[in-house]
Amino acid sequence: MADPEHDARDETAFSLVRGDPLFRLQRAIGLIPREGLGVGRRALLLAFVTFAPIAVWAAATGHALPGGVVAEPLLKHFGVTVRCLVAIPLFVLAEGLAHATTLRLLPHFVASGLVPPERVAGFREVLRGVARLRDAVLPWIAIAAAVIAWTWASPATPTAHELVWAEEAEGAGSLGFGGWWFVYVVRPIYLALVLGWLWRVVVAFVLLRRIAGLGLSLVPTHPDGAGGLGFIGGLTRVFGPVALGAGAVLASHMAHGVAYHGVQVAALRLQMGGFVVLMVVLFVAPLLALAPPLLAARRPARLAYGALLAEHGRRVHHKWIEGEPVRGDPLLGAPELGPVADTISLYGAVEKMRPVPIGPAAVLAVAVPALLPLLVVLAIQVPLKDILLTLLKALA
Repeated sequence: MADPEHDARDETAFSLVRGDPLFRLQRAIGLIPREGLGVGRRALLLAFVTFAPIAVWAAATGHALPGGVVAEPLLKHFGVTVRCLVAIPLFVLAEGLAHATTLRLLPHFVASGLVPPERVAGFREVLRGVARLRDAVLPWIAIAAAVIAWTWASPATPTAHELVWAEEAEGAGSLGFGGWWFVYVVRPIYLALVLGWLWRVVVAFVLLRRIAGLGLSLVPTHPDGAGGLGFIGGLTRVFGPVALGAGAVLASHMAHGVAYHGVQVAALRLQMGGFVVLMVVLFVAPLLALAPPLLAARRPARLAYGALLAEHGRRVHHKWIEGEPVRGDPLLGAPELGPVADTISLYGAVEKMRPVPIGPAAVLAVAVPALLPLLVVLAIQVPLKDILLTLLKALA
């Protein structure tokens, strides 16, 4: 992916990922090239590093396929494969999407006039301040500490069901190389990437909260229903691959239970619904930072436009109903107000102004990727036609 080297010439541009400690570390060791982000090659490399040692060991020792040394071989534990070959690569690929999307969206605050000319300098200072937050080392030290603590506290024995495939032999009670690789390489990488994305959600929220405090020039009658901020809903697309990866891991564990342990899909529906809701709430949350200026603009706009259009209506009434002569009335002759039908539409636009820049597209950009892997689990026991009909009824 092309990388306009930090787009230094455009001081209104900002990348959610470029320059953070993880980025700098990967560039220092050559994983990220001097030009671009190298997300494709990094995704493939991490998939290989995490899964290849496990797959080779399992195949060589009879832990990969049924009929080997353990009752539940690697092939039956979908979660291991999905975590290595789907979720981790998706988390890396999402960095490229985040970089491109934020570089494209953030300058629009200035280009659209939402940030007035006299506040552009303040906008640039906000971006510089949030870039310092993004590049701070301390949050990533905390992430590393959390990963180490979780790895230390997690059981590393075949008694943990996720690791029964790695038992040296049935009933031996000790893990083989593949199990140790999963515990001390795969799970830490996965958790570090998850926590890294949660930190980026925080950075995105702080960014939008500081922009909201600049005093934006909102347009209550804007057709996007968000005062001109509707475009920022596209930020949630950044988190779609993350929701898809997390959903795939959850779905793989559920599928294992349904396929091999008699779990009924009906018993999982509440967990599935809760997961989708959690993903939507989590990844749409940064947009809530823009609620204060929208609410502040909406309240007086309803009163102001209501008073203006009421006066317009009174003058129309006086002229056409009561027959009073009206000559050169600037309000009735204003082309921007137009006829009565247009004034009704104008007030309707103000009335429909949302308190947050969250539309259906912003929600679906997270909900659909989170839901897709779970539909695969449902399809194990529920006909696909019934699933699709249920979804269509829910969306109708």
